[in-house]
Amino acid sequence: MPALPSCGTHFTTPLVPVQLSPTRPLVWAKLEYLNPSGSAKDRIARFILEKAWREGHVGPGSLVVEASSGSTSIAMALVCAQLGMRFIAVMPAGVSNERVLIIKAYGGEIRVTPKEEGILGAIAETERLARQEGAFLPSQFSNPDNVLAHQVSTAREILHQIPSVDAVVSGVGTGGTLMGLYQGFRLAGCPVLPVFARPVNLTGPPEAECCSFSARIPGVADRVSTIFDERALPGLRTLEINDTQALAVSRELIGAGFPVGPSSGLNFEAAEQIARELGSAARVVTVFPDRMERYFTTELFAPYR
Repeated sequence: MPALPSCGTHFTTPLVPVQLSPTRPLVWAKLEYLNPSGSAKDRIARFILEKAWREGHVGPGSLVVEASSGSTSIAMALVCAQLGMRFIAVMPAGVSNERVLIIKAYGGEIRVTPKEEGILGAIAETERLARQEGAFLPSQFSNPDNVLAHQVSTAREILHQIPSVDAVVSGVGTGGTLMGLYQGFRLAGCPVLPVFARPVNLTGPPEAECCSFSARIPGVADRVSTIFDERALPGLRTLEINDTQALAVSRELIGAGFPVGPSSGLNFEAAEQIARELGSAARVVTVFPDRMERYFTTELFAPYR
């Protein structure tokens, strides 16, 4: 097997204290939108594909196929471009066109499945392609390396930046971020509170993007994941966040100079609630998962048009 190419993508994203006003609590935010393709999914894409390369499952010219509504496919497309592999993103109809264009720019191909079949239809199509074309499946929804990537990189980075963590807050797509951060913090001896930020739609339309809990927060998905296990998160708290409020907070963050997508507002709103509850001495950590550019044609940017 050829040596693994060196692509220069191993680095640390900033962890910064964010306080949107003097009367609001301080939250520590990991700026994952500063990863090379613009999201936290770069970590799992690089981790899974490098491991597959070392183990001889992929190499130059290999075909990689993943089911994803956006950020994971973008990250896989980037890493495949760096490693000289072909990539097909299988996406349910209805995702923003920006995400499609980014994948194509990295050389990825797009296969669209019926929206009504949701992410399960996309997963079924990846399995068909694997059988038909011998493709490698990263399988983000079932691959434990999704969790391990955050445990060994993101969590360790955070603990190099602050000495301890009292609570970790995240929405759940695959669940890899919340699971991995929690496990990494616990292994380091932090008695951390895990918090699941769940968006809820209290206002009805617009039409929901497939696979999402709400109409307005893409990528925070209904639970098709087999790696998200609440039994592995003792004391898990679930906070239901109005998706309209999550979007409003995302716009506040953008206005404060953080170029984030909707899930960052969701995470930050939930983290502020936990920080108020735990008090000013608590270190509450969350993640800003991705960048705003992939949402220009979505409701997030409606006030600016």
